[in-house]
Amino acid sequence: IVTEAFSGSVSVTLAGEQIARSDKALALNEASYPTVYYIPRADIAMEGLQRSDKVTYCPYKGHAAHFSVVAGGEAAENAAWSYEQPYGAVAAIAEYLAFYADKVEVTATPD
Repeated sequence: IVTEAFSGSVSVTLAGEQIARSDKALALNEASYPTVYYIPRADIAMEGLQRSDKVTYCPYKGHAAHFSVVAGGEAAENAAWSYEQPYGAVAAIAEYLAFYADKVEVTATPD
């Protein structure tokens, strides 16, 4: 797992409404999976997110809390996740959220 600052901006929208936009996102690359962008909570409209009961576990990152998103008159269940107390090797992603690209639109624009 490699985590580094993303040089550019990342935005997240649902039904045409912006949920997040950040120039401080982290890019996480793990094995052959697509890059996942983690966005600081300060750059997310957290009032449109609701913590769900879903919790998942990754042996490399720890336990992830999940959030549903409501925006633009639509809802996307468990569309975001956060490792609030990640393992030391990925401590940089604590208090950041990532979004499922098949549930919301995630756009990464490099500088």
